[in-house]
Amino acid sequence: MAKPGKKYRAAAAKIEDRPYELKDALTVVKDTAYAKFDETVEVHMRLGVDPRHADQMVRGTIVLPHGTGKTMRVAVIAGGEKIKEAEAAGAEIVGGDELVEKIAGGFLDFDALVATPDMMKGVGRLGKVLGPRGLMPNPKTGTVTFDVVKAIKEIKAGKVEYRVDKTGIIHAPVGKLSFGVEKLEENAKALIDAVHKAKPATAKGKYVKTMYIASTMGPSVTLNTTSVEK
Repeated sequence: MAKPGKKYRAAAAKIEDRPYELKDALTVVKDTAYAKFDETVEVHMRLGVDPRHADQMVRGTIVLPHGTGKTMRVAVIAGGEKIKEAEAAGAEIVGGDELVEKIAGGFLDFDALVATPDMMKGVGRLGKVLGPRGLMPNPKTGTVTFDVVKAIKEIKAGKVEYRVDKTGIIHAPVGKLSFGVEKLEENAKALIDAVHKAKPATAKGKYVKTMYIASTMGPSVTLNTTSVEK
């Protein structure tokens, strides 16, 4: 395993080995940042669920109050009048079967993909291309819909998808360091609240076991799960 760099070690040395309140943790993350770019801040939550069971899968979306700070390029696969609606709503890439073929050939110059239900027969065969990159449209995340205008606006406003991985952990962005502590705190609270509301009825014991927050390059800070839950 590679040894952490000098700047990382110096930043980690400033973090106390204890759980922090959310606002204090964000202050520490901001104060210990050392990268020369505007880092993304992420929340990591280890949940007391077994994702191998379908009834314990935690997944959903949340439009963050202050967005993600990332400019999203949206592609839409649709037909007829929906193409015009998507273009008017600000989608950068719009098309029908020809766009499906283009993506099948390796075109992936977009950050999110929306498709109307009637186009899913063709889109379905793109699973091997889109799936590994988290770009496959899904009704549960609102990206398979006839309301393409709403889907596009939500994505561009800062819609974030959260999904528990096979180890029971959720990783999700809550904004950029340049947002400042208050905006990051509001975004983080919105995400954490959404994950709590998505708790499966079959989940037993402590739901949120551990929680951390960190910037792209910086060390993680442990959050006080009890106070955050309240």
